Amino acid sequence: MNKEEVPSVPSTPATPGTPGAPLFGGLKFDKTGNGVVRKSSFLKSCKCFSVEEWTLEDGALPRVSCSLPAPPIPLAKKIGAEFIGTFMLMFAAIGTAIVNQKTHGSETLIGCAAANGLAVTIVIFSTGHISGAHLNPAVTISFAALKHFPWKNVPVYIATQLLASISAAFSLKAVFHPFMSGGVTVPSVGYGQAFATEFIVSFILMFVVTAVTIDPRAAGELAGIVVGATVMLNILIAGPATGSSMNPVRTLGPAIAANNYKGIWVYLIAPILGTLCGAGAYTVVKLPDEEAKPPSAPPHGSFRR
Repeated sequence: MNKEEVPSVPSTPATPGTPGAPLFGGLKFDKTGNGVVRKSSFLKSCKCFSVEEWTLEDGALPRVSCSLPAPPIPLAKKIGAEFIGTFMLMFAAIGTAIVNQKTHGSETLIGCAAANGLAVTIVIFSTGHISGAHLNPAVTISFAALKHFPWKNVPVYIATQLLASISAAFSLKAVFHPFMSGGVTVPSVGYGQAFATEFIVSFILMFVVTAVTIDPRAAGELAGIVVGATVMLNILIAGPATGSSMNPVRTLGPAIAANNYKGIWVYLIAPILGTLCGAGAYTVVKLPDEEAKPPSAPPHGSFRR
């Protein structure tokens, strides 16, 4: 008696971008030709739903719509984007302060605040999808503390941000010397008041950043604009008292270039504590996922990369 051949599916639909990789697992047939269950392949990793097994009904595969997760971004590309983004922000933030000093206050507080807010918005939209656009060691540490960012990448992110800030500061020093002192954030009030001010504005910033990052119901594709507006608001509030740094490398880079370390400890400690508390506060008040329906479009925010 001849062995009965087991028919097979001659061609299996392939997922776009993965030539030769079937979206569905192969199907086995019993001796009567009826389809039996076979393990799936990529369906388990699809974003739209989880599939444990499929059956063949009426001789045809079921119609489904599915997308696979995007491939991981190499760390080198993330670091490159983070360096460029931080350099752009520091060049704009420090440069605006230097120009304001050089022109005897023509930029005004509103102008400096607007320049910083616009720079943050531009950088988030241009590099956020690659590196997450942290731009700030305090933000990186806060995301890692809340398990939204891997701790193993924290040191290299912070080193990149610091290097970018120092590079921007020395670039501006070469262009605007001897007006470099205008770009250094130093407290014009007592250290206690300066510490409290930096803590509060950093808390506000990270509360907003956490909202638009971990909660798809918060801002969606407007995340960059919302964060930029928050930075602008904080500078209008705290600029005259402390310079409204909110960012350790915003202070450390120009401090190294200008050799001015007055009150440096305030700007290294207060922003980190403030962002940790801000991120923690939002996770406490955040609505559970089942209490509100998320929007149909996914959020643009990508700070957790």
